[in-house]
Formats: sequence, C-alpha cells, structure tokens
Amino acid sequence: MNIIPNTGSTIAKPPANAENPPADRSKTALETMAADFEAIFVRQMLSTMRTSSLGEGLFDGQGLEEFRDMQDSMLAKDMADKGVFGVAELLSRHVQNNGTEEHNV
Repeated sequence: MNIIPNTGSTIAKPPANAENPPADRSKTALETMAADFEAIFVRQMLSTMRTSSLGEGLFDGQGLEEFRDMQDSMLAKDMADKGVFGVAELLSRHVQNNGTEEHNV
C-alpha cells in the first residue's frame, strides 16, 4: 500500500501536460457580431409583439413597461446566444461566403 503525502490542498489540479482548450471553441468576432445582431432582431420582434396587445392590464404603467423592456432584452440575448432562431448562423455564413466567393452582377 502506497501512502500519498498530504499537500494541504483538496482542490484537484490538472495534469502538467494538460492542453489549453482549443481556440476554435471561443467565438470569433464574426460569430459575436452575428449573435448580437440576432439579439437586436429578436428584441425588436418581442417589442412589436408587446405593442400589439389588445388592452391594458391592471398593473400597466411606466415601471412595468421598463421592466418588460429589460426582460425582453435579456430574453433576446439568451435566445441569440443559444441560436434559437438561427439568424446569427445564417448571417455569419452569408458574410463568410461573400468574402470567399465572387458574385457576378
């Protein structure tokens, strides 16, 4: 039986030869821009949906409207980060293809 000396730390350390995460996992500037555009697009869509309401609620007011705007912004950002609508993917693919293909007009 081998006795392992106590180093005083209970946190597991990665092995010395562990590689850093691949660079392709981080978002490129193009992907970030496309996701930001999708967030703006989704926020505008949510805002338009809210303005088409048929009536006023019991607690409607300026405070509730501002809260809903913040909520819509966070929801839109979250949906864009997850790629729910796919707008960011289509936009980034379009920009990449325009940079590599020639277009005859």
